[in-house]
Amino acid sequence: MSPATANLFGFAGMACIIFAYAYITWRANPNPFIQHGVNLLGAALLTVSLLVNMNPASLVLEFFWASIAIWGLVKALRERSA
Repeated sequence: MSPATANLFGFAGMACIIFAYAYITWRANPNPFIQHGVNLLGAALLTVSLLVNMNPASLVLEFFWASIAIWGLVKALRERSA
C-alpha cells in the first residue's frame, strides 16, 4: 500500500472517531453500538495507516482505543441480553 493510500485510511479513521465523539455529544441517548462500532472502525483504519506510516506512540494509542471500543461493544451486548 502506498503512503498516500495509507493516509486516506488514516483520514477516514480520524473522521470516524470525530463522528463518534460528536454523536455522543449531540444525542441525548446515544446508541452504544453506533458509538463503539464507529470508534472501533476508526481505530482499525488508523492502525492500517500507522502500519505504513509508522508512529509507535500513535499505534499504541489505537490499540487502547480499539480495546476500549471492544469493551464497550461487549458491555452493550450484555446489557441488551439482560
